Amino acid sequence: MPSYRPNRGADLPGYWKGRRVLVTGHTGFKGAWLCELLLHLGARVSGYALVPPTQPNLHDLLDLSADVESRINDIRDESAVAGWIASVKPEYIFHLAAQSLVRAGYERPVETFATNVLGTAHLLEAARSTPSVRGVVVVTSDKCYRNREWIWGYREDEPLGGEDPYSSSKAAAELVTHAYAASYGSSELRIASARAGNVIGGGDWSSDRLVPDIIRSVAADRPLVLRFPNAVRPWQHVLEPLVGYLMLAMSLDRGDSGAWNFGPDGSAHVTVRELATAIFEGLGKPARIEVDGDERPHEAAQLRLDSTKAHELLGWRGKLDLDMTVAWTSVWYKAQLSGGDVRATTLAQIGEYLQQ
Repeated sequence: MPSYRPNRGADLPGYWKGRRVLVTGHTGFKGAWLCELLLHLGARVSGYALVPPTQPNLHDLLDLSADVESRINDIRDESAVAGWIASVKPEYIFHLAAQSLVRAGYERPVETFATNVLGTAHLLEAARSTPSVRGVVVVTSDKCYRNREWIWGYREDEPLGGEDPYSSSKAAAELVTHAYAASYGSSELRIASARAGNVIGGGDWSSDRLVPDIIRSVAADRPLVLRFPNAVRPWQHVLEPLVGYLMLAMSLDRGDSGAWNFGPDGSAHVTVRELATAIFEGLGKPARIEVDGDERPHEAAQLRLDSTKAHELLGWRGKLDLDMTVAWTSVWYKAQLSGGDVRATTLAQIGEYLQQ
């Protein structure tokens, strides 16, 4: 029998209102969206992260520093992590702080392992030492699986692995999470991990990511250069997995734990070139695309997720098809490029999503 089926339109605001929530990595793209979503739901949000990684950045555009109690520091600093968690006394922690780029993993492998593996251990060690903490959701990546270039989606019990430092660091973070959950998890503290697909949406300016690269190419009036145009990825709007993370945290009260996939349905598993072309069309710009033929680090050609577990046990399903995902992303960036109020756009999209 399904363990918990919250109605995302009705239960989310009632559950999260007034809750103390810590988001690590809150100055990043996904972290900033999660903070704004939690604030919209009435939560009391604190954050722990490095300074915003880009200029511009979503954290500053949303003026989150006005509403989020923030500590700027490195997740690799064990004593600082423990001190901040003890200070803010969260009930729930969403751990998003990470080195999140494949290419940066090749360039800085030791930093990547230290941040993604030891950083996760620091967070979990501090959480188990803080009595207020009821649940922790550790966000890893769909790249944590041992990739076999399958055309079907990976399930949560597939072998972990990784052919590059970033992917293997995320697999190792999963092992750390499992060990803490198995060793220290209890009715007072439950721990789970979440693996999302490739998220897109307004407010991402990270290097070596498709949508930000498109926006930079449009702003500079130059062609977009693709490294892997035929690689297939599970694309989804950033709000889709974030709501999944909230639903997973809610289900921890019912005894759920373990690993969970939050990916789109099969129609959103398309190539990099197809997604890029759709974004250009959404922006009303010609698709000027070139392919980089130089030697480059390995990346998977096929990557798909099977989210049946989240569908059946959490009642979670994505609500935006690929066309809507592209449309919402394009609307956000068109507002930003024209000098519009992107916070109003962000809040409008959150409100519309929750009403669906």
